[in-house]
Amino acid sequence: MRARLHGSHRNQYRNPVQLRTGQIVELGVRDEEWPAFAWVKTAEGTAGWAPADWLRPLGDGRAEALRDYSARELDVDRGEQVRLHHEHGGWWWSERADGVQGWLPARELELLEENCT
Repeated sequence: MRARLHGSHRNQYRNPVQLRTGQIVELGVRDEEWPAFAWVKTAEGTAGWAPADWLRPLGDGRAEALRDYSARELDVDRGEQVRLHHEHGGWWWSERADGVQGWLPARELELLEENCT
């Protein structure tokens, strides 16, 4: 599936959080704007938003990552087309024409017919 950007989108984090399956993180609050995401902090000190459904709370303020995850967002210009891989919590894991992948908010995307150019 492909989409076109309504406007430009820029990565908001210089060092986006990345998790590995089985990694233990500090678990924080849910995001009010994007409730499918919770704040996490790694033992290395990196913090960011991660899908709450991809975390198993351990009951002591920590959680275990159930799958690999990267919070990397894509830098994309208005009108640019991207390939969409999967959606979670109002965000799409997307790929630019140069092969770089990352998250884009669904509300900034116009879904295209597969045969559109």
